[in-house]
Amino acid sequence: MLLEKIECANDIKKISKEDYTQLAQEIRDFLIEKISMTGGHLGSNLGAVELTMALHLALNLPEDKIIWDVGHQSYTHKILSGRKDGFDVLRQFHGMSGFPKRKESQFDAFDTGHSSTSISAGLGLVKARDIKGEKNTIVSVIGDGSLTGGMAYEALNNAAKLDTNFIVVLNDNNMSISENVGGVSKYLNNIRTANGYQDLKEGIYNALRGTRRGNTMVNGIRRAKSSFKHLVIPGMFFEDMGITYLGPVDGHNIDEMIRVFQEAKRVKKAVLVHVITQKGKGYQPAERHPARFHGAEPFDIETGLPSHPRTVANYTDIFSTVMCKLGQRDERIVAITAAMPDGTGLKRFHNMYPNRFFDVGIAEEHAVTFAAGLAAGGLKPIVAVYSSFLQRAYDQILHDVCIQNLPVVFAIDRAGLVGSDGETHQGIFDLSYLSCIPNMHICAPKNKWELSDMLKYAVNFDGPIAIRYPRGNAYAGLREYRAPIELGCAEWIYEESDIALFAVGSMVKTAQKVRCSLKQMGVNVSLINARFVKPIDEDAVLRASHTHSLIVTMEENVASGGYGEKVLECIKAYDLDVDCINVAIPDAYVEHGNVELLKQEIGIDAQSIFERICAKLKIEPYKC
Repeated sequence: MLLEKIECANDIKKISKEDYTQLAQEIRDFLIEKISMTGGHLGSNLGAVELTMALHLALNLPEDKIIWDVGHQSYTHKILSGRKDGFDVLRQFHGMSGFPKRKESQFDAFDTGHSSTSISAGLGLVKARDIKGEKNTIVSVIGDGSLTGGMAYEALNNAAKLDTNFIVVLNDNNMSISENVGGVSKYLNNIRTANGYQDLKEGIYNALRGTRRGNTMVNGIRRAKSSFKHLVIPGMFFEDMGITYLGPVDGHNIDEMIRVFQEAKRVKKAVLVHVITQKGKGYQPAERHPARFHGAEPFDIETGLPSHPRTVANYTDIFSTVMCKLGQRDERIVAITAAMPDGTGLKRFHNMYPNRFFDVGIAEEHAVTFAAGLAAGGLKPIVAVYSSFLQRAYDQILHDVCIQNLPVVFAIDRAGLVGSDGETHQGIFDLSYLSCIPNMHICAPKNKWELSDMLKYAVNFDGPIAIRYPRGNAYAGLREYRAPIELGCAEWIYEESDIALFAVGSMVKTAQKVRCSLKQMGVNVSLINARFVKPIDEDAVLRASHTHSLIVTMEENVASGGYGEKVLECIKAYDLDVDCINVAIPDAYVEHGNVELLKQEIGIDAQSIFERICAKLKIEPYKC
């Protein structure tokens, strides 16, 4: 096994060229085997095996630096830098991250997780290198999907002024998570299909190589070929910007990529190497269904089917069903996604109402302002987005939606802890970063029926409103409690005395467990479904303070700026005589791992909350 010879970075350079193909196959087999058990990003990594091998062969790590955009395609990089043993605990609590982490290895040059950041980070490392007088090579690897994000062009515009070497590798597989859309995809497709240029170029080079003065002529042609490209390849967008363009190159031909990378290292300016790869290469189910194998759950290798197929609808499924029904009832409803029609549940809406569905690419900022324009034009836009990705559009929410008080609905999926993707993907800040914006309204459903009711309420609401719901199976409990949705009104599920549990969204299920445990201790407990985080139901807090000695707030959000702080402000403002415990996520980044384990670790699971309340009451708890 060649893979057994790879124990640390640069060991790949000890492998003979004749064995590169075998090593690539062993890496693919290893990835398929390990990810089938742990889950993870499979398709993107299978497509980048040879590209990563070529980079490790052409560079000298860790002196040279590779910045992986998003970072979900860095598994082969981790293998080649001596971390293959970590794949047994990939994305598990205290195990190896599925993304580059500087604290994990000196071979990870920059932490990534979100899209379109690698060129900016790489440019910073280039400037740091030059100021310190160093000579190492900096490479940013970015996918064509990430090129739909505006930040990438801001960085390219800046990089175009460089008079020092900086390599950008465009890993072009015509995919982000789902199939790419828009003008950038069309432009790159034109380059991919410019076979005439490639055939002519290679024909000339091959004819001249080995002849008298031929190699000199080849080098001269390479230096002068940009004008030739303008004649053959449409646009030459990158060259027009002032960035040297090399390619397109077969991203599964290691020798060819090494040659081009060596050529790129000699360029004293920013250079873009365009590499064509196939997402999911080498594993037929991933080749056929690249979106499904972008972030795969554990699966059966033979069939590619999930090892534990879902039998219960999740919140995304509920959102998808309700969106289709709403679209049927109201032709003014339109849906927007940032390159995630599958992940956000909008694929069915797209199939049913293609003229009212908009995939803007990985461009959350544009998605929000575009939605504002749709709202100003008299439509009812719903922006479906993951919580951690909506952070990227903060200014647009504040400036373009909320200042104008436009009726845009934000359907915020993956709110709260999401688990295996870790710090960059935990949706634990949205209540805080949204609730400080004037005109914004925020609600969270306790179960699947309330999500449906809140969506119906939101599309008829005259102003900005966000609905945040978690990843995972939709809670089906408390179905009999379905009071009409009213702005800023909480729902009293059980009304007793002693302790009042105010729970937000997903924490209602947890609060129900806590209540049951306290009841067994003989404690009277009220359970209030907060529903709205902005505005909070102050009347409910006042009412609880008159008949309860302790209020407990529960939320799957960081403590700072969250629901609990608002309840404390209310208690202080009205000088209420009641104690309060805030259960929330500590003001810290939460690493990757199983969600239930993470909840226990940070103290927001039912047992931890129960014990905390018992300590406050000075009674001895038992194990839930």
